[in-house]
Amino acid sequence: MITTAAPLSLTDYETLARAKMEPSAWDYYAGAAGDERTLADNAAAYGRIKLVPRVLVDVSTIDPAVTALGTPLSMPIMLAPTAFNRLAHAEGELAASRAAAGAGTLMIASTIATSTLEDIAAAADGPRWFQLYIYKDRQVTIDLVARAEAAGYRAIVLTVDTPMLGYRERDARNGFRLPEGLGIANFAGLERSRNWDAGSSFFAYVHALFDASLTWDTLAWLRSVTKLPILLKGILSSDDARLAVSHGASGIVVSNHGGRQLDDSIATIDALPAIADAVGGEIELFLDGGIRRGADVLKAIALGARAVCIGRPYLWGLAAAGEEGVRGVLDILRREFVLAMALAGCPSVARIDRSLIAGAHTGRPTT
Repeated sequence: MITTAAPLSLTDYETLARAKMEPSAWDYYAGAAGDERTLADNAAAYGRIKLVPRVLVDVSTIDPAVTALGTPLSMPIMLAPTAFNRLAHAEGELAASRAAAGAGTLMIASTIATSTLEDIAAAADGPRWFQLYIYKDRQVTIDLVARAEAAGYRAIVLTVDTPMLGYRERDARNGFRLPEGLGIANFAGLERSRNWDAGSSFFAYVHALFDASLTWDTLAWLRSVTKLPILLKGILSSDDARLAVSHGASGIVVSNHGGRQLDDSIATIDALPAIADAVGGEIELFLDGGIRRGADVLKAIALGARAVCIGRPYLWGLAAAGEEGVRGVLDILRREFVLAMALAGCPSVARIDRSLIAGAHTGRPTT
């Protein structure tokens, strides 16, 4: 239970989490690549986007429900894939899975989790997708995909922005290692060629085992080993978005990996409008990075996202109070989003469009 005053915002949860977490674990979650400018800009970009609300609209009833690849969700807010959740709380990904299901939304489970994909699936009966890295040993990938299918995951989210790991100075300064007893659970008991030797750095692990030779042809290969829909996570370019459509992707997660890969990459909300224009509604778009308020969710939907994914904020909730904390974060965002919908004159998500956004992000003059 949370013993302090109930958090009123996601920032309150961040404060609670930092006080509870071991400093190097906190830095692993909080940090990003280089000078962390992209990390900061992901959130700051929302402040540059101004809303033009409509009035005299009946908003006595607000419906925030959406679908994601046909799956009904109570709101357009999902849990992004994040590594090593048990750094925050002993129940880690299991608590997050239960919280997402309890909130009527979807969790994207990470390959680099501290709970197995099967245990995450068994923890709750809510919908879930599986985030995938492709290893140099392709059998590793085939095995992971088969396990995800068998465990009832509904989609594969292929991360495409990590041919190598971005250089994160906080982790280098801290000599970041997982604590004794934690590891990459999906590879527990397998030979060293597949798992992370905790005596080495995670940076070295990624560079040794992740496949840096991926091309657009890799998507056809992945489609040959799974019947699940495939989303591509890590696209920021409208040209790449068009290629994703032509190569049969079912969706895109507009993402810069939370600023953890190439510093000075464009903020995700700034990249979204051009990507939405490029795909023209042919596939579904999702977005992560910088979401801190319900109004941020409204802006992302208005600019073309089907739903948003939160990463660090749910980890803050997890560190603060386990499953209850993750639910608290989701509840705050839902309340704020519903209020933003009402104040913007949007009784349903279908009513949210670019007419709500002032001219700088739409090409239209501010009204």
